[in-house]
Amino acid sequence: MTATALASGALAAPGALLGAPQGISLNTPSGPLSPQKMAAAKTAAKNFEAFFVTSMLESMYAGIKPDSMFGGGPGEEMYRSLLNQEYGKSIAARGSMGIAHNILSEMISLQEKH
Repeated sequence: MTATALASGALAAPGALLGAPQGISLNTPSGPLSPQKMAAAKTAAKNFEAFFVTSMLESMYAGIKPDSMFGGGPGEEMYRSLLNQEYGKSIAARGSMGIAHNILSEMISLQEKH
């Protein structure tokens, strides 16, 4: 990607990449966030936390082979990533890791500075 393409706004809005609703730009200088932008920022932060936790779980289970005692086989290998995604969403929904809160705080801070 060239600098010209980046400067022209050829990329999607940052919030859109992390699951914020389309058509909402979080990086326009407007002072405090509106309720709609705050909801988009919260959604993006939760989705980022879910993605991060899922990646952690994928790394954790990378070297573990399925156990035949609990089913095992190609089915377990195939659906393990889906299970990890659901675990990631569940952990993010509880907010027990606190990643979404920190990401949201940083997004709000950056929004108000610019």
